[in-house]
Amino acid sequence: MLKELANLHKICFPHKPWSEKDFADLKKSGCDIIASQNGFIVWRTVTDEAEIITIGVHPDARETGIATAMLKLAETDIKKHGGKKVFLEVAKNNIPALSLYEHNGYKPIGCRPKYYDGIDAVLMEKEL
Repeated sequence: MLKELANLHKICFPHKPWSEKDFADLKKSGCDIIASQNGFIVWRTVTDEAEIITIGVHPDARETGIATAMLKLAETDIKKHGGKKVFLEVAKNNIPALSLYEHNGYKPIGCRPKYYDGIDAVLMEKEL
């Protein structure tokens, strides 16, 4: 599974692909992962808060609802395990991702200047 995840991540994020070891390290650190043939989401929960680490959808499968479905599955799992709030950060220029999160109830709460190679990160949260 980790090899397939690494391959899919490379397709989704060709400029900064993660390796099998990166995904293994995330699992060891307590992250949860939901993956399908065309998408994945990685998050971690600490007490009653969770953080979306990354979400990716194969370019050929974008705008098909995969990201929304995975986000909902992760939120359901987070809530089931006592999570009350979810945080994430997204590059300010990643309009499709910002739209996805806003459409699913995430609200901007701050900014990390030049977080992504000189691009600001928008911090977002959602109450579950």
